[in-house]
Amino acid sequence: MPNRLVGAASPYLRLHAGNPVDWYAWGEEAFARARELDRPIFLSIGYFTCHWCHVMERESFSDPAAAELLNRDFVAIKVDREERPDVDRIYMTFVQATTGGGGWPLSVWLTPELKPFYGGTYFPAREQFGMPSFRRVLASLAQAWREQRSQVLESAANVSQLLAEAATPKGEAGAEAETPAGDGVRERMGRLRDEVWPRLWQELRASYDAASGGFGAAPKFPRTSVHSFLLRYGHFGNAAEREQARAMVAATLRAMIAGGMHDQIGGGFHRYATDAGWRVPHFEKMLYDQAQLVTSLVEAWQATQAADLAEAALRTCAFVLREMAAPEGGFYSAQDADSPVPEAHRQPGGPTESEGAYYLWTKDEVEALLGADAPAFCRHYDVREGGNVARQLDPHGEFEGKNILYLAEPIAGADAAALRAAREKLLAARRNRPQPPTDDKILTAWNGLMISALAHAGAVLEQPDCIAAAQKAAEFLRRERWHPGERRLLRTREVEAFAEDYAFLIQALLDLQQADFDPQWLAWARELQQRMEELFGGAGGGYYASSAGGGLWLRLREDYDGAEPSANSVAARNLLRLAVWFPEQAWRERAAQLLAGFGERLRGAPFALPLMAAMLEPATAAERTLTVAGRVENPGTQALLRAARRCFMPGYWIVLRDPPPDGGAQAFVCEDFACQLPIRDPNELEKALRT
Repeated sequence: MPNRLVGAASPYLRLHAGNPVDWYAWGEEAFARARELDRPIFLSIGYFTCHWCHVMERESFSDPAAAELLNRDFVAIKVDREERPDVDRIYMTFVQATTGGGGWPLSVWLTPELKPFYGGTYFPAREQFGMPSFRRVLASLAQAWREQRSQVLESAANVSQLLAEAATPKGEAGAEAETPAGDGVRERMGRLRDEVWPRLWQELRASYDAASGGFGAAPKFPRTSVHSFLLRYGHFGNAAEREQARAMVAATLRAMIAGGMHDQIGGGFHRYATDAGWRVPHFEKMLYDQAQLVTSLVEAWQATQAADLAEAALRTCAFVLREMAAPEGGFYSAQDADSPVPEAHRQPGGPTESEGAYYLWTKDEVEALLGADAPAFCRHYDVREGGNVARQLDPHGEFEGKNILYLAEPIAGADAAALRAAREKLLAARRNRPQPPTDDKILTAWNGLMISALAHAGAVLEQPDCIAAAQKAAEFLRRERWHPGERRLLRTREVEAFAEDYAFLIQALLDLQQADFDPQWLAWARELQQRMEELFGGAGGGYYASSAGGGLWLRLREDYDGAEPSANSVAARNLLRLAVWFPEQAWRERAAQLLAGFGERLRGAPFALPLMAAMLEPATAAERTLTVAGRVENPGTQALLRAARRCFMPGYWIVLRDPPPDGGAQAFVCEDFACQLPIRDPNELEKALRT
């Protein structure tokens, strides 16, 4: 009999609707039930494409014996972390602080007042991996609640107090005071930049993997906020180190493009690589990764003019538009790592579902599909008879006998066309396999990231279809997620928006305005920023992740630029950009207050905040614009815009003005309210911008 999750909007929650666990969704009904029964809460947080969430669902939440313990001694709540990032972050912070690690599924036990007292991640059904079984943990905690209640409550109160104290960023001295205007802002931000940038550069250079690209050891993640900083350091940093910074980004992106983390057949990128060489991925595909990698690839192309980076960006956009676009205009959240094992790959008694099953190939399959073209394809993509994944990279044997496609040998000359045709044949054949499930949630924040990526790629790489898709998605969000009469933004159809939804959408609208120059996006961006101030603004700089009316016992002001950038880092950039158009609202001063509010964190751990650190440069600099005078449909205007967009111009905003009296087109490079002489030749404009 289905439980109460059967009608949930979240596909992840619906996955658990058939469990014998008496699940509740997060909300007052569950909290009241815990108070009424005087029971602790078991909070399980995960997401649709999480591999180990699926494992725990099959092993424990579908187990009648485990369900009996849960239903008897606890009130069980299931949360989709992508719907409720505010809930996830509070309890992830607790688990990380008390265990030294974190991840999903997240398993946390709370008092009826929602204060955490014990937590972890995946618990196996049987004791293994040096971990207690889930049922043993349940029995022990139920006993502690009955027999040691005072100690449990004291522990929950103490750790909650510590978390609350750590939630407020410690800024530089005077951050809460009124921020100076004009040159005072620049000087203050300049001092902070001069402290932070050299340290962050040294940390990134020390952690850079010169052999395989990326930063640190395995597993490797596509942390694109690092690319954002390095490309800006390559533009504004120490002159002797600029080329090295740009090269680190380009080499990292190329390593990802060549690796198994990149879907060599269908385009797009998997979540991360389990090895240092980017070969063996965790196979889920997240919308936010596609969006941020497109932006990184386009910016790196602007900085280097390397055609392979632009090609990878466009293939990723094509994948998103083909497989993750909703008919009504938004974009779906993710594709699962697990999928049904194709009949040709199934072993007697083996699993019917496996991670990466959709993407793996045997050599026999490749040869049957490609015929005479197979040898060249197998050589370039390292397709072997017994599979190409070493045992140490596949401890569970999931990829045994199969091949993960990666670029083992560069493609050049006559091979390029033949290999392109071979990839198309394999893609057509792969579409006949059982496809990975898609999480069809449309999240405002992640759609904002994708709109930015499509607008940027469309404008820079001259792809009108990408701009059109960005416009369609923005119109969808305005129609379905924004209630102007109430000035209310939603994250999903049912969940109120968080700071990241506002910040990422505002960024998207500003990026879209730079692609199509439609003033409506600026007006909406300003309205959203004003509402963000009201809902999430706090003394001392920065924004809380959730609003005061969210019903949580703790509000966090996040700063970590991880898999996604922090709302505060993106907000700093938005404020600095809005200041160009709406200077009377003191957005620049607000940005400086935000950055100063995180001053201590920026100084002490800049590696955690690379995008925020990057924003110290435009906060320091004078206002920069590229003014193009001319009608947008004029070929001369388009030629100047095309030349400008080829250049990496961090901190510059393109402003369209009326054409000169002769009806032609000309451009002015302007800084600090002073413009250079007009430029009519696109080549001269590009030269001026690059120097």
